[in-house]
Amino acid sequence: MPSYLEFFAGGGMVRAGLGGRWKCHFANDFDPLKVQVYAENWGEEEILEDDIHKVEAEDLGKRADLAWASFPCQDLSTAGNGLGIGQSSGSNRTRSGTFWAFIDLMKDLKANGRLPRIVVLENVVGLLTINGGEEFKAVVAALDRLGMRAGAVVVDARHFVPQSRQRVFIVSVSKSAKIATELVREEPHATWHPDPLVKAVEKLSPQCREQWMWFNLGAAPELKKTLNKIVKDKPVGVDWHTPAETKRLIGMMSAIHKQKLSEAKKSGKRIVGTLSLRMRPSNGKTVQRTEICFRGLAGCLRTPKGGGSRPRIIVVNGSDVRTRLLSPAEAASLMGLKASYKLPEVYEFAFRVIGDGVAVPVVSFLRGKLLTPLLRSIKKSRGTDASKPKRSAGGSAERSRRGQFELRM
Repeated sequence: MPSYLEFFAGGGMVRAGLGGRWKCHFANDFDPLKVQVYAENWGEEEILEDDIHKVEAEDLGKRADLAWASFPCQDLSTAGNGLGIGQSSGSNRTRSGTFWAFIDLMKDLKANGRLPRIVVLENVVGLLTINGGEEFKAVVAALDRLGMRAGAVVVDARHFVPQSRQRVFIVSVSKSAKIATELVREEPHATWHPDPLVKAVEKLSPQCREQWMWFNLGAAPELKKTLNKIVKDKPVGVDWHTPAETKRLIGMMSAIHKQKLSEAKKSGKRIVGTLSLRMRPSNGKTVQRTEICFRGLAGCLRTPKGGGSRPRIIVVNGSDVRTRLLSPAEAASLMGLKASYKLPEVYEFAFRVIGDGVAVPVVSFLRGKLLTPLLRSIKKSRGTDASKPKRSAGGSAERSRRGQFELRM
């Protein structure tokens, strides 16, 4: 059974996507809330609550086939501060710079022959463009110094669930590994390798460009479920707005959005859309506006940082118009989580876990199309693996793999 290490694990959505045919050896996150959610859903045995800078190679057990790191995106997103991943050493530390702590762990594993056969890094697409592509260049160069060659794909969750959620997945393997020809392409694919990725690759060093792989994921699947199927008439954990509140929100719409609402009413069908609050210029002032969209897709779910950033929906059924917050259960469904997945009772806590997660069906897709075939190809071609571990380390027996689960679920 293939095995993996899950860093910046959050609520374990990567684990959900890899499924039962992959075995988790170790998981880590420093956030007590997320560690609690992880333990509630997957058990306490593998999860370690600690700062990644304090995690040691001895904690990671025997050699794993895969290491997955969804390192923090705050300093890489368009809504962030643009600080990037900082430096591998020194005082220039950023939250996204915890990437370097992960790389240090991989270096330690390599030193004793336990470097995973595949390393996956996941982050927002801003990684490709921020600071002129220098952050992406630094990430790929770090993998190169580990003796690994990389490739990447950009996958939007909208191919699998009704949520627009683009993420970049960098997948790397040993430079000595032989990869089956059907797993790579000669040229980039427009869906999986959009222009920002192609341009970022062009800025890599000659050595990294020479080693680069364009992975072959085939055609994109067609979305089968729209927002109409996700949003319930009787939600759990949230209430419908009062008629007065809905009227107030409609009154904050510009003429364009009022026209969209009018057209939705005329259809006579139940139509579910998203509702957002935005600050917009108007007559020399900045005013708050209500904006709606009936594409059948939710916007990218994020960790709410204020009342206006909470995801809202609008449901139109003829002349009847209702509005409310998106419920935690609906948000979990938009991430591809099963109804049995346990979330905190507190609304803000639930969205803190969901907003930082990876869409489960995307992980499953990558597992089936790339990770499992890639691992099979590596193992088939290597015969006797010269880099197999010199010893099997079971981790620190005395060290707790879980925090103190005192937060209210």
